Amino acid sequence: MSFLTRTYPFKQSNHMLRDSLVYGILVWAMLYLMQPFGFHVYEGNKCLVAAIFGLVTMVCYVSYGWAVSRPLYKKVKPWRIWHNGCNVLGLILFIAICNFFLFSLIFHYPITFGIFFQFFYWAVIIGAIMTVLGIGFAYNRSLKDRLEELLRNTTEEQKDISVTIHSTSVRGEDLTIPINSLLYIEAQKNNVSVCYLKDGKPVNVEVHTTLTAAIEELKEYGNIFQCHRSFVVNVNNITSAKGNSNGYQLILGNTSQSIPVARSYVPQLKSFIA
Repeated sequence: MSFLTRTYPFKQSNHMLRDSLVYGILVWAMLYLMQPFGFHVYEGNKCLVAAIFGLVTMVCYVSYGWAVSRPLYKKVKPWRIWHNGCNVLGLILFIAICNFFLFSLIFHYPITFGIFFQFFYWAVIIGAIMTVLGIGFAYNRSLKDRLEELLRNTTEEQKDISVTIHSTSVRGEDLTIPINSLLYIEAQKNNVSVCYLKDGKPVNVEVHTTLTAAIEELKEYGNIFQCHRSFVVNVNNITSAKGNSNGYQLILGNTSQSIPVARSYVPQLKSFIA
């Protein structure tokens, strides 16, 4: 019960027409490929009829969204998990009723409770798949939005902050730069190479210190992340990330340097940005 009363963590989609198209195509594909309700014995154009059901599903989705989902979402605060569950169940029931009457009209089936129950059973199965896909899309969208907001807020908070990488050499020079300009730090034998933006262009400066010491000096800044035993990056300046669970390659700013994310750091990176 405590789980159901939690606030629903995802925002309502602003792409109702796009979502309805996805669900309509899904209904068409499942009817055309799985052919339930004796659909396989229909002698007419199965593809066309399945498309009609998909179209009705699209219309139902948009109509229910405008008439029920959006008004409820605006009125009910906070929107909880059980609210969303009831909303999805209502949508599935509405789609099932509309498609059931269409089914009876096309195939000349009598309108009975038994046939409707079968129809509702399939609607629940299709609806469950739609819900899982919808939550997956919502999760990815929410994760992307949260990451962009995190980076935007962190960059704004740190716009006037400079950091200093201290040299451990007597004759060495310390390096002081705006933290938002920092791209990455790479360990190189007895030095570290600090890559940062200067007048919009990446430059590299060597400082006589260790990567461990540099990390210690930057530990209070949450956007500084060690992704490899030889690299530390400023996640605010990541422009692309490619790879899989075995490792990622990061590009920061407008540099051509590809920064590796070691396999052991991948889970930390995912939890870091989530």
